[in-house]
Amino acid sequence: MEEEKLRSHQRINDILLGPLERPALAWMARKMPAWVTPDILTGIGFFASILICVSFWLTTYDKNFLWLVSFGILLNWWGDSLDGSLARYRHIERPRYGFFIDHITDTLSEILVFVGLGLSPYVDFRIALIGLVCYLNISILVYLIMVTKGVFKISLWKIGPTEIRMIAILANIGIYFANNPKLPAPLNQYTYYDAVIAGVALLLLVFFFVEATRTGIELSAQDNYTRERREQRAVAKQDRRERKAADKQQRRARKQHRTPKKAADRLVN
Repeated sequence: MEEEKLRSHQRINDILLGPLERPALAWMARKMPAWVTPDILTGIGFFASILICVSFWLTTYDKNFLWLVSFGILLNWWGDSLDGSLARYRHIERPRYGFFIDHITDTLSEILVFVGLGLSPYVDFRIALIGLVCYLNISILVYLIMVTKGVFKISLWKIGPTEIRMIAILANIGIYFANNPKLPAPLNQYTYYDAVIAGVALLLLVFFFVEATRTGIELSAQDNYTRERREQRAVAKQDRRERKAADKQQRRARKQHRTPKKAADRLVN
């Protein structure tokens, strides 16, 4: 992808917590020490994902590790959200490298978080993997929309990664104090944390199909319009060629008509 396209794409992050998040990130970017670079923040965000994964697994032995999970979620938000803000504030953006590294680490982080969640005693591993698939589907959809429409849409119905992290922290707190009770019959083989992950996965899946359908219809209309315009230009070009050929033929006919007349005039004279 060309650098100019990466720079000129429209970035939409219309989230519920945006009025709080954007000023906070701008303030932290201004106060950040010079030795802290966007790459360091990206690395911190990725390290936080590893911390989340390991901490979820350790909750098998002690539920107090849920607090470390929540800390890792906050640390991941800090590193993952601030790296781009800091690069833009210092005017040191690297559009292609930044885009690639940011989304590679995001993908790996998503895998770590959901696998760690499935390794915990709170969420069925199958449900965790379903949540991971739905989240990755949304990531792919976001990237495809950016490539085809030039719009990088982070928020989904005013819900973005920040809101997902907040839901996860609140779920951790609730499960810690409620001890993750089972659902009522006939679903009592699953827990309330299972229900939270399944609900988020269902929300992501619904958005995926709605947004994919809407985008497909919009792109189809755009391509149909482009094809019609191309066909109209081709017809107009062919008409010009035919008119030009007809004019040329008429000039040739007039010239041939004038030549015998001039020869006759010379004979008379």
